[in-house]
Amino acid sequence: MSGVVDRKVFIISGISGAGKSQALKCFEDFGFFCVDNLPVALLDHFADLLIRSRHRRVALGMDIREGKLLAGLPTVLKRIEERGIDARVLFLDASDAAVIHRFSETRHRHPLGLKIADAIKEERRRLLPIKEIADKVIDSTAMTLGELKEAISQTLGLTRTREMTLSIVSFGYKYGIPLDADIVMDVRFLPNPNYVTRLRKLTGLHKGVQGFVMSQPATRRFLRGYVKLITGLLPHYVREGKSYLTIAIGCTGGRHRSVTITHFLANHLRGSGHPVQEFHRDVAHS
Repeated sequence: MSGVVDRKVFIISGISGAGKSQALKCFEDFGFFCVDNLPVALLDHFADLLIRSRHRRVALGMDIREGKLLAGLPTVLKRIEERGIDARVLFLDASDAAVIHRFSETRHRHPLGLKIADAIKEERRRLLPIKEIADKVIDSTAMTLGELKEAISQTLGLTRTREMTLSIVSFGYKYGIPLDADIVMDVRFLPNPNYVTRLRKLTGLHKGVQGFVMSQPATRRFLRGYVKLITGLLPHYVREGKSYLTIAIGCTGGRHRSVTITHFLANHLRGSGHPVQEFHRDVAHS
């Protein structure tokens, strides 16, 4: 090993239409030297140049345009990591419906040249090995550019030490499970504040809703067991090298029960020694 540990390389990959180009622009804004569509076959040579250059932070765009050679990326990444370069993979994903809508808006042709629905299916199949080794998957389905930039900003703080960043997100099942979730918990079994007239238009961030949800015997029993389960699992994820863990808490609409439980869990886990981020994906839906 060369001992070069101050070089950081992010490989930006993912589904066409999920925001890879925007992600690269974000990395550029954060001061990274960015190269789009670098052939995998040149990555070893690029590592040589990087070790001898003044650049310390680099982001490389690699996607389905690389063709079959993209399958060799995991092997190449292992080689450059053995040389002391800190290599991470960031994978951009989005729902099929969102990708189809974006291609329809831009009128761009999919790189695979197939009908859009068939192209997405085939692209997901080809990119699955890359997604499986990703340090972080970002679901851009419902994200604005500002939210994507914020998600990337958090990703840049990842470390390969014993520190692991936790992201706790509430969501509504009617809007789909977050694609980047590592652990998903369904809390639709809890009494629903939506059926209480005075609470219906409020959210789980309101003291009234929180009081209703947290006062339920079922909630207290659930949280005792769930908190114990999660805190017991965290050391195992750290030991396996997990640097970013997303826990998704879902209820029907993502406004009441899941928001309250997410808020409680985030506050509790902040005492675990890990950085904790709290998000409420669907709280603004009516």
